[in-house]
Amino acid sequence: MSSTTTSNSIDQAKTNSGGKGVELQNAVIRFAGNSQDGIQTIGGLLARLAGRSAREVMTYMTIPATISGGPSIFQVHLGSGEVLSAGDESDFLFAFYQHSYDNHISSLRAGGICIYDSDEVKEIQADRNAVHVALPLTSTVVEVLGGSARDRGKNIFVLGLVTQMFKLDREKIVGLISKQFGGKSEDVLRNALLAFDAGYAYPIGNLLSEDFVMQEGRGAQVDKVTTDGNTALVMGLLAGGVRYGAAYPITPWSSIMEQLRTELPKYGGLLVQAEDELAAVSTAIGFAYSGHLAVTGSSGPGLSLKMEALSYATMAELPLVVVNVQRGGPSTGMPTSVEQSDLLQAIYGSHGDCPRIVLAPKNVADCFYIAVEACRLAKEYSCPVFILSDMALSSRIEAFEQPDLAEFVHEHPLDLSARDTSFKPYPLDGRTHHAPPGSVMQGEKYPVVTGLEHDEWGHPSANPANHQKMTDRRRDKIKACATTLPLPEVYGDESGDALLIGWGSTWGPIREAVGRLNESGKKVAAMHFRHLHPMPNGLEEVFARYKHVIVIEMNDEGLYGYGQFATLLRARYCDPKIVSVCKTDGLNYKVRDIVTRVEERIANS
Repeated sequence: MSSTTTSNSIDQAKTNSGGKGVELQNAVIRFAGNSQDGIQTIGGLLARLAGRSAREVMTYMTIPATISGGPSIFQVHLGSGEVLSAGDESDFLFAFYQHSYDNHISSLRAGGICIYDSDEVKEIQADRNAVHVALPLTSTVVEVLGGSARDRGKNIFVLGLVTQMFKLDREKIVGLISKQFGGKSEDVLRNALLAFDAGYAYPIGNLLSEDFVMQEGRGAQVDKVTTDGNTALVMGLLAGGVRYGAAYPITPWSSIMEQLRTELPKYGGLLVQAEDELAAVSTAIGFAYSGHLAVTGSSGPGLSLKMEALSYATMAELPLVVVNVQRGGPSTGMPTSVEQSDLLQAIYGSHGDCPRIVLAPKNVADCFYIAVEACRLAKEYSCPVFILSDMALSSRIEAFEQPDLAEFVHEHPLDLSARDTSFKPYPLDGRTHHAPPGSVMQGEKYPVVTGLEHDEWGHPSANPANHQKMTDRRRDKIKACATTLPLPEVYGDESGDALLIGWGSTWGPIREAVGRLNESGKKVAAMHFRHLHPMPNGLEEVFARYKHVIVIEMNDEGLYGYGQFATLLRARYCDPKIVSVCKTDGLNYKVRDIVTRVEERIANS
């Protein structure tokens, strides 16, 4: 079941500690400042420390959508046990400015601790049920580093404070700082270590009523992979055998493109940054036509521009992995906010009947595994395979055990062997299998690849009966894929009041919500989908065991009151007990929000 909720973990620790200090199983720490302050850096360092301490971690960040920067936060949920969400409320708030304090003091749980920069924060809400600790952060850093370095040292000074406050492993943190700044000039690293040591030595214990210590991790005492979802996707694409691709930059996809541009040449491959989205997808299709497994990607606006060419990839039946890191829409929308509004775009976005496979990772670790699976399915079924990640997964940092690479690494060597007289790239009675250009053809007919409807050799054909047969085969191979997919795990009660359905980054909060609902006496379970199109067979038998099937997703309920995945489920099963819980505020689901809205759904029904 889920980990102890952080809202009462500190109070419970005080009770168990006998007044000798607070031993924390979980702690949610929010850093609030500006995007230029490097709070993402210190949050990332704390997350990587968790991965080296057998602890669980999940992070959450907001970044401004404007190039000039602005207010930003980085929240770190550290736990000695399982961590499923970034935390509904923070236990500790570090406020760098007045606006940081004003905007985020409400995120602090009752009785939580707010440490604020008294050089910047002049007005506090003394009536709040919170412990306020004033520290002259800016002036102290100026004293340590000098005025010119204060803006680049306050974050590392705070990291030293946190390391001291929670009795974290100082040597490991210093090693991470050295690695982070080691590639820069010697002055930068020296200043960083000076700021850290000053923060670590600051007598903050004199200002706090309690000492704190994080419990040791309960997991295996081995270093874990600690990374974000975009990086995990890149590693999965490389392991799955992608060696070629093309893309155009857009938030929050761009870091995938940049990493592929760096990494693919190391494996003999190539990433082309094209002049626009249509050129990018067309170049990737060219790689696939040449016999390679290729990748392209973007966010929602960019995928809209790619749709005409993706329709060609479906007609030509080429193996192509398409990554969509979803963000708030429509149009430019909210580039740095989370949303799950591109599901129907991924399934139905192109013109004509255009069947393809759509997958969605549930967490950062699954970004790796889903990318490997997408590569396998693209090759096996010779079609575009979409991966629907989202803004939350792209920037979230988690720690997970390193995959067994021997099991997941695949190569797809170019097959230029001669094709005999029976060779047909689009056989009506079998799977698609292309011959790369340059392959020797021993038959009389030379196959071609075209976006026009075609016969079994790829030659254009407008014959009505042939078009129906080819439409059938493109559809039926995706239906055949459904028969190979496992049913998602049922987490919680095997039958009862409600089954909560989720997909994508909602996995953790839904899972924790099930735990809270079970504790309140409700018989509730969750089922999380990684395979969105096609869906696995046999779902109706699971749905029948529950009074309510509640689909929780981050998109709008639309004109008819149902979110996008709920609409698909209702269309398939015609089951009126399938209902929606939707939102489009650009924020991740809080566990308490899911609990409240599920309870309302059950009561109203």
